[in-house]
Amino acid sequence: MEQIKHTHVQVRGLRLHVAEIGTGTKVVLFLHGFPEIWYTWRHQMVAVAEAGYRAIAIDFRGYGLSDQPPEPEKGTLMDLVDDVVALLDTLGISKVFLVGKDFGALPISLLAALHPDRVSAFVTLGVPFMLPGANAVQNHLMPKVAGDDQEIMDLVDPSTPLPPWFSEEDLAVYASLYEKSGFRYPLQVPYRSLVIDSGITCPKVKCPALFIMGEKDYVLKFVGMEDYIRSGQVKNFVPELSILFLEEGSHFVHEQLPEQVNAILIDFLNKHSN
Repeated sequence: MEQIKHTHVQVRGLRLHVAEIGTGTKVVLFLHGFPEIWYTWRHQMVAVAEAGYRAIAIDFRGYGLSDQPPEPEKGTLMDLVDDVVALLDTLGISKVFLVGKDFGALPISLLAALHPDRVSAFVTLGVPFMLPGANAVQNHLMPKVAGDDQEIMDLVDPSTPLPPWFSEEDLAVYASLYEKSGFRYPLQVPYRSLVIDSGITCPKVKCPALFIMGEKDYVLKFVGMEDYIRSGQVKNFVPELSILFLEEGSHFVHEQLPEQVNAILIDFLNKHSN
């Protein structure tokens, strides 16, 4: 963790917080979900760097140590897509492997559909390839969260015991950075902006892709989600997609089972590296 370097990069009028480890031309860009920050990828960043990749994780605009946009209520997922493209341009990176979890899968889906020349391959965890709009996950159809289905910030309740894979130190990092950024922008992106249509019809993404899902992930309870994944409907949009279920995995499978996820991720990256 101490080897991870932190900088701010000016992107489209805002300073984005960038965490980075490793060197080389093979770049892996990690995109977080909600309510998360770059820190959620700490285990994966170190592992892929040790495997010979340059690992980069950002805080999206409005999250963590990145700047707040001037008008948060006007934010959309396309802002995140444009930020990523601008960041790659600024860093002189022509093509990347993308790894995203939770709502981070949506900007990855948009990037793969709109900027295929910038994406070598992608991996999503917890949420499959999906574009914002009428067919995206709708907030009012989300299941009630209970028991083991808790989110990271639910753990702030002192009466809730921390799972063995999540320490008091981890919780303090999340809590301190959300105390800084607040929830004004995160409530807009992704949640209020999920229904804003991307304008993309019948996408067909040609690059290799991998979807990792915990069998105990509460996202499987979302209306239509399990059928979309298990029936293979998602492969209509991403024909080269491989789907992998981890039996004991939760929604935070990459933090819960880091060694297993790291091995899967590195194997996928090596398979599709030139």
